[in-house]
Amino acid sequence: MVAECRHGNTHVSFFSDLISTVFERRYRRALSDQADGRSLRELAMDLLGTRGEVSGSALAHMILDRYAAMSTDDKIAFFDFLTHDLGIVAEDVQMTLHAYQNVPSKDSYRAFAAASEPRRQELARRLNQVPGGTAQLVAMRRDLLRMLADHPAFAPVDVDFKHLFSSWFNRGFLVLRPINWSSPAEILEKIIAYEAVHAIDSWDDLRRRLQPADRRCFGFFHPAMADEPLIFVEVALTRGIPNSVQDLLADARTEIEPEDADTAVFYSISNCQAGLAGISFGNSLIKQVVSDLSRDLPQLKNFVTLSPIPGLNKWREATGPETTATDQDQAIAAFYLLEAKRADGLPVDPVARFHLGNGAMIHAVHAHADLSENGMKQSNGTMVNYLYDLSQIAKNHEQFVSDGSVIASTEVRTLAATVHREK
Repeated sequence: MVAECRHGNTHVSFFSDLISTVFERRYRRALSDQADGRSLRELAMDLLGTRGEVSGSALAHMILDRYAAMSTDDKIAFFDFLTHDLGIVAEDVQMTLHAYQNVPSKDSYRAFAAASEPRRQELARRLNQVPGGTAQLVAMRRDLLRMLADHPAFAPVDVDFKHLFSSWFNRGFLVLRPINWSSPAEILEKIIAYEAVHAIDSWDDLRRRLQPADRRCFGFFHPAMADEPLIFVEVALTRGIPNSVQDLLADARTEIEPEDADTAVFYSISNCQAGLAGISFGNSLIKQVVSDLSRDLPQLKNFVTLSPIPGLNKWREATGPETTATDQDQAIAAFYLLEAKRADGLPVDPVARFHLGNGAMIHAVHAHADLSENGMKQSNGTMVNYLYDLSQIAKNHEQFVSDGSVIASTEVRTLAATVHREK
């Protein structure tokens, strides 16, 4: 009987959705005919004022489609509208706060909360309700981020986007999926396009990273963007901790059985969506992958990165030690990672901030580790291992966030001290 009821409810839901979809499409066509002469601003205000689900969905589709077809100047005008017409009204916030302070109640709090939230946030929520809306809003923020340097007044709009995306893309909604040579071609093409650390030159190059038994790749996906990786990490299973990315990616390397590996090397982590800049995925991704690999391959003892040092040469040219000797590259890199700090006391290097903030420690520095054009440009080919010691991650993280302490091995500290004496 229960199964029968569920079966019946499924049919009712299916036909309800089908009828709703058909009606919505007809409504969208009719609405489009009526809206030809209306501006995007007028459509947005209509969407904020509508209560009907079908009419709201049709308007949202129309706004997103029209935005996607806009010129850059028209997009600037749209963000100007979001900034100045759909922000908070300071007087209303003050008035409702005063009322809540005088008479704290559910109604006075509701009024204050409503006044404190910019209407553009509600507009984004309504746009997000339609299929494909999430991806289009991420693309919209990508446009916004490109404009901020020339239009700093748009910054509050970005604050609202980031606030919403932090909720919509929190860890509870993300799905970890393995990416391998059998994954859909659409996903594989995006891995090639989004790889941001070590360029993938060909399909054969991609095959070498995904097909062998001692290679892994994992990505976070969101249900609303099921075919779009948000971030992915490439992993090599090795014997010992590697000191060269050339060796990891070599065409003629000797493959090993996963059960013979003692080390998992995270050698490339790539964020894929420019519109999600500032939304943290990497911390959760690494911890989840470490957990899954530890479960599947319990003999693994070391979890390390082989990471670039993207800011080294710029720092060296501006403020580094007065030496160009290549035999000093390793020591200078160690000094840079330990001693080069921003005004807030955190490391200058963005990759260092990321891994140290996750609880890793600086394990070793390697010269001649990345001889690619980009590797030489960034750091004269020098790379670094960050070690994720599962027993120390929490302690290292707390020390880093509390006082900026950079945890490093004795070897790295010795290298850095050598440079310090020569300065």
